Order: sequence, then structure tokens, then C-alpha cells
Amino acid sequence: MLQDLPFGPGDVTAGSEDELQAVVAGKSEFCDLPITIRESKFYRNLAKRISSGEAPRKTYLEVEEFLNDSVEVWENSWIRFPQRRLSTHALETFHCDLGLLPASSRKPIRTDSLRYIFEQDGEPWIRVPISYSLKLALADLIGTQPHLPLRMRSEAERLLGHFANDNTSPETTSFHVVGAASQRSLGEQVARESARRFLFTTLLMSWANQRFGLAEKGQRGMVYHGPHPPVRQTEISSYISDAFYRELYMSPCLSGWEDGEAKAEYMHLCHQVLSRSQLNSVAKLREAGIIANNLIVLPSPSNVSLANNGIHVSMGSRSLSRALAGEEPATSFSEEKRLGDLAIKIFEHFLPLFVGTYSAAPYRIDFAQFHPELLLAFLPHELDFTHLRLMWREWKEKAKLKVLGRPATPYGPLGIDRAISGIFRLRGDLVPDYRLLNYPVAWLSTEHASALDGEPGNIARLAAELDQLGIVDRRMSFYMPFRLRQLQKAGYSGFEARYYSLFPSYDRDMAPATDLQQLLLAASYQMAIEGAVVHEQIPDDPTSESERRQPFFFSAAGLPAFYVHKRTRNEFLRRILRHCKNTRSSWRHPDYFRVSLSDYRHALLEFLAEESAGTMENFQATLLIGDLRWRLADKRMRASERLTAGILNSQGLTNPMRSNAAEFNRAAEKHYRDEVRQAQLGEALSHLRDDIRETSANSDDEFRAMMRHGVRVQDPLRLLDGVGERLMRDELTAAELESLLNLLLVFSATESDQAHGMTHNENAIHEI
Repeated sequence: MLQDLPFGPGDVTAGSEDELQAVVAGKSEFCDLPITIRESKFYRNLAKRISSGEAPRKTYLEVEEFLNDSVEVWENSWIRFPQRRLSTHALETFHCDLGLLPASSRKPIRTDSLRYIFEQDGEPWIRVPISYSLKLALADLIGTQPHLPLRMRSEAERLLGHFANDNTSPETTSFHVVGAASQRSLGEQVARESARRFLFTTLLMSWANQRFGLAEKGQRGMVYHGPHPPVRQTEISSYISDAFYRELYMSPCLSGWEDGEAKAEYMHLCHQVLSRSQLNSVAKLREAGIIANNLIVLPSPSNVSLANNGIHVSMGSRSLSRALAGEEPATSFSEEKRLGDLAIKIFEHFLPLFVGTYSAAPYRIDFAQFHPELLLAFLPHELDFTHLRLMWREWKEKAKLKVLGRPATPYGPLGIDRAISGIFRLRGDLVPDYRLLNYPVAWLSTEHASALDGEPGNIARLAAELDQLGIVDRRMSFYMPFRLRQLQKAGYSGFEARYYSLFPSYDRDMAPATDLQQLLLAASYQMAIEGAVVHEQIPDDPTSESERRQPFFFSAAGLPAFYVHKRTRNEFLRRILRHCKNTRSSWRHPDYFRVSLSDYRHALLEFLAEESAGTMENFQATLLIGDLRWRLADKRMRASERLTAGILNSQGLTNPMRSNAAEFNRAAEKHYRDEVRQAQLGEALSHLRDDIRETSANSDDEFRAMMRHGVRVQDPLRLLDGVGERLMRDELTAAELESLLNLLLVFSATESDQAHGMTHNENAIHEI
């Protein structure tokens, strides 16, 4: 069926989806989020209940503290501005998304349309999520330029579909799929496309700030990569009802969906289900013996995990897609599923190579937060009881939770826990990737159903069982760290990686991570297709599945070791462990090996060198593996350590344990919003300079015409040199913003034409 092995050099096309954090900066009297809270029935009723003595004054004071926050940054707020600030085209786009125009006949009229339009100062105003402003800004850019070259206009119209707002955050998908080039690897191409898309998105937000009058109305929008749910959003979720939380923070899904209102209802369902699911996890913790008595702290009824943001990288195989397209549909679907599930199970063993190494989400946890019912979040639904107990024990030991030599965990009353923490210097912990711990990354199989046994329909069967157990809703998308994308559904045959949190650098981290993903995918698929590994060697029962995912979750928590049963049924894992040099029998658990995660990561590379030497030679992976070994040998080179160092530098500290959790985590958000964002924009500008130099020497007539009539600047390089610093500070003029956005449209149009012949379906880079 196949002439070449899939996912090899030259065979792969790829794209990414970036989930971004959006904020509105400004005083509380000008920004929508605090205004909406103050004008809400919830706030008025709370004030009445307090005045009558029916509610504790503490809740009211906590809400007031939130509203009067001195930082004046409102995560995931909405924006409000006069309707007249929109161009005709932007206003038509807005009305189309509400289903109010004949052109939007395929979209039903939204019954909540009045939520987005109100009257103020005698004129109509618009009120929309900050995430939706990106699409409106692009539509406005089109509408303000009636003489824009046709090719650029059609490209801008096409790009409108790449800006969506799902869950809470804005999301962008690759403007075009990429493949390896003669001088650049696949990873470099993916990273460069993602960087330029981030630059384009940032400029659109600046356009909205100016054109919509946000800045002059005391609102300044900003987008950046922020991996974990905002600290203040997490705090207020415990003060307000779950319904009011959804009203404030859940996106109405105005962009990217045929029926946005139905999609919004689905997102509300997801929030309700995940909130219920975490409450149900408390019972599992009791059954596992981790909660030994009835003294617990109930999780918030408004779960905030959907506010996390990651980056998903999808890869499709040209040769596999062609081969499957030529087979009988039933045969190709079944075989694609069998091999795909097996490749995923193989690949999952290598996930610890990525966590904290290339992407991360550092997060401080105070002693008072070390309640298993809060900290372990969805892990009771992702690990079996044995591995959950082992993880909790390792985590407490890492955090040094001991008083006078005896294990200690917080009691519950915050005042008592803070006193104990201060007296006995219990500082809590710092984890390298909190996003992977706080969000349901991988639902565990049951005794009767597995999502990776190679059988068609297995995900639906497992989801139905988990639905009955109160863990998920069968209508929800099924969460997996590495997901199969099948030809019949996605339009290409490939896989989607969903385990990336925040890349500190596009060039230094995203590019090699994507190259490593391709290398390991090619090696995994080769083992599957050649029969070197079969499904029976990686069992699908819950204990075996939990065992192989254990190092993934332990890596996210920064734990030093994980446990493998001496009689494990996972033959593939046994083969890897033979390359471990420091693994020993556990003293506390004599039936288990205690496997050092550092040793395991090196063993993975030794196993790869032995079992897939030909694949590594084919990829010319010497430099890639050398860089990985360097990161493993020197912690300072890892993404988690570099991000932590940057956060501490902004605080003037050298030790994260000298900062309390709230201060550190808010400093992390500021670091992502300022230094990391600016560094990533700097990379994107550097790439753009390179592209201008390369293209100017080999441009065609259409390119030169678009530059002359669309960008309308004589020297694009000189333009970039003159705007760099002011771009970072959001101080560009409207004319400069227009020129830069048009310049990026020229390159997007040119590159999308070049990518048009690729077999990867650009509209299915990620099933949001």
C-alpha cells in the first residue's frame, strides 16, 4: 500500500493552533468586566444579602478587592465602543456573525443579539469579547481600504476564518500548511509561520485599540501566550456562582462557527461537566485512601481549567493520505485506526522528553494549597489508584511537607494553615508545567473500554462509559495528549500533539520540539507498520495505561522518579527500561522499580538510537538529539528553568520559594505579557526581515504589484527598522499599522499560493 514510510523527511505537512491570553488594561470605571460585575444582579443581590445579614461580609469584600485591583489588567474582559467606529465592511461582518444579514442565511439568527448592542450617549454601542475584536479588526482593515489589490483583499477575507474564539481565549490556526524547505526543517517552518501569525494578531489588536477608539476610552487590548488560567480569574471563580462565571468568562462563540449560539451552549456544557467531574474526583481520592477523613476543602463549583492556553501542532502524511484514499473506505478507515492507535501508544512513552524541556508553565503552590482534592484536580480520572497514591507521596516529599519529621498537609482554615507554614517554614512547591496538571489531558480507560485498542468506535464507547460514571459527557470532545486525525473526518491522515504549553522562544524551543515530534512520530509509526511492536505488547487496561502515562504527569509536577511494577505487562516499556542505568527496586514498595525520570529520559534516547538508527540517520538528527541531550544535562537550558529565571528576575529574586504563590504566579503572567511577548515579537520581526531579503531577489510581477499598490512603502526593511521598539509598546500610528498589516498580507498570499498544492487540509489543522 505504501511506497515510502509515513512521516519521514519531505513527507509531512504541518500546522498549528495557538490559544492566546487576551486582556484589557485600564481603570475599572472604563473596562467592561468590572462594569458588568457592578451592574449585575449578582452584585446587587450580594449587597442586599450582606446588609440583611444573610451572607458573610467576607465575600463582598473579596469581590470589592477584585474590582479595585491596582494592577488594572482584566483578563478575558469584553470591550465596548461606539458602533460608528466600525467600517461598513466590519459592521456587516459583525451583523453576519449575528445572523442578521441575508449573506449569513446559513447562520441562524442569534437569540442573544441584544447582548452585543446597547445605547450610550444617544448612539448605538457595541459590546463584544476582546477575543472577537481580532476578527473585527481584520474586517475593518479590509473595509478601510477600497483600493486594496484584489489578491490581498481575497487573502484577508480568507484569513477571517482563521480567527476563532472558543472556550474563553482567542485562537488562531495556521494561515497555511507548511512542509520542510531546502534550507529549513519542518520545525523551523512551523515556528516561523506561528511567529508571523502572532505578529499579525498583535498588530490587529493594536488596530482595534486605535480604530475602535479603545485607547481613548480607557481600554487597551493585548494578546500574548499565557498557559495557565489567570490567578485573579481563579480567585473570583470561588466568590461567584457558576452561572455568573459562565456569563462573564465563557465565550459566546461569535467567530468560527456556523451556529455560534449552539457552540456557546456546548461550551457551557463543557464547563458544567468539568466542574462536576472535579467534584466527583473527591470520591475517588477517598477510595484511593488519599483523603483519610471527612475534613476536605471542596473545589470551586466554577472550574477554571478551560481558561488554560496551549499550542497544538498537527502533522499529516502525504504518502499515507494518498495510500488510504486509494483503498476501500471501510478497509482504509479500520487499518488507519489500528496503526494510528498503536503509534500513539508507542509515542506516549516519549512524552517526558517534551515536558518542561521545550514547553512549560511554571507555577508556585503554597502550603495552604496542598489539599489533594484541589491540587490533584482531574488526576483521579487520569491515573489509577496505585499510581495516584505514589504520585501524591512523591509530591509531598518533594515539597518537604513535614513538621518535626512527620508528614503534614494543610488543615483547611486559611489562617491556621498560613500560621503553620510560617512557623515551620513550609513553602510548598514549584511545578514546571501546571497546565498539564490542572486540565484533563488524558482520560483513563476502563476495564471494558479503551480509546487506543485499535478498534473503530472505541472513543465513543469509552466516552459513553465515562459519561455514566459522571466523568465526562459523551457529547464532549475526547481529551488526549496525542490524537489521531483520520482521513475521512479531518481530510488528511495524521496526528495532533496537544501537550505543548508555552514555548519561551519560537526558534529555540518550538522549532526543535516540532522536529523531535516528527522524528518520534516517524519512528513510532515505523515500529507499528513493520510489526516491531504490536498492540498486545502495550496493553490497554487502565493499570497499564496509567503506568505508561505516569512519567508524563510526574514530569509536569517535577517529581524525580516514577514507579513500574516488576511484573508489568507492558513489554515495550520493559525494552526501554533495559537502557536505564540507575533504576533500583523501591525500598518502600518492593514490588516496584523506582525509575529516575532523568535516567528514563536518557534511556529513551538510547532505545531510539538502537531501535530506530535508520530513521535517525534519515532525519540527520545529530544536532537535534545533541540539543536535547544538552537540555537534559543542564537544567538551565530547559524551557521551565528559563521561564522561571525570567519571572524571578522581574521580582528581583533568585529563589522561587522566597515568593508566595500568588505573587509569583501574577509575576509570571506579567513576564509573559511583557518580556516573553516582546521577545517573540522580536523573533517574528527578524524572520520578516529575512523573508523580505530573500523574496526581493526572486519576486514575481504579482508580488511586486502588491508591494507597490498594497503596502505603498519604498523600503520595507527601513519601515521595520523604524517601528520595532514602538511596536512593542503599542505606539504605532494608524498608517504604520496599515502598512505592516498589508506587508504581512502580501507574504501570506504568496505563501498560501505555494502551499495550495499540499495534501494537508488547511481547514482541518485542528478540530477546535
